[in-house]
Amino acid sequence: MQNGKPIAPWLKTALELGPVLGFFVLYLWIKDQTFTIAGVEYSGFIMATALFIPVIGAAIAALWYLTGHISRMQIFTLVMVVFFGGLTIWFNDERFFKMKTTLVYAVFAALLGIGLLRGQSWLKVLMGEFLKMRDEGWMIITRRLTAVFAAMAVANEIVWRNFSEQFWVTFETFALPAFLFVAFMAQAKVIERFSEPSDEA
Repeated sequence: MQNGKPIAPWLKTALELGPVLGFFVLYLWIKDQTFTIAGVEYSGFIMATALFIPVIGAAIAALWYLTGHISRMQIFTLVMVVFFGGLTIWFNDERFFKMKTTLVYAVFAALLGIGLLRGQSWLKVLMGEFLKMRDEGWMIITRRLTAVFAAMAVANEIVWRNFSEQFWVTFETFALPAFLFVAFMAQAKVIERFSEPSDEA
């Protein structure tokens, strides 16, 4: 279904990044506190996670309402946040939420890898309507991003298992998204080389 009510770029950015930054700020604020609910003690991390779930859900719902469209990646991420966030709260164990990041990137890498084994770029399926490029270009970028997502999954596992909780929260909030952004920007020459003229031309 074609979408597309345009919204102000600052609003789109706020809805996409605001929940994550909000989680980071809230975590820093309450990380050393303990909350007792119905006789059960919860850490600041668990409480920040509990508040993050409805906030990111509301942000994605707002994006859908305002633009008429949300990506498959956003839907998948929301499902993973709700599922692993729910496990984190239910079992009162932050490890589930930390593993969520690993699994998200591992699933992305696995799906792109399966497509490559079939001689297809499933990245093109996700992004082809926004970026016109010859198949050779899509295959190159897909191979690279498969490796990037796999590396991010491994990096997250190493960090959450070997470093402090606060270090992981900072790493997950800033380092991983920055690395992914740089990885996407590094594909500019491939996009330029294999780009196709717009059908509307």
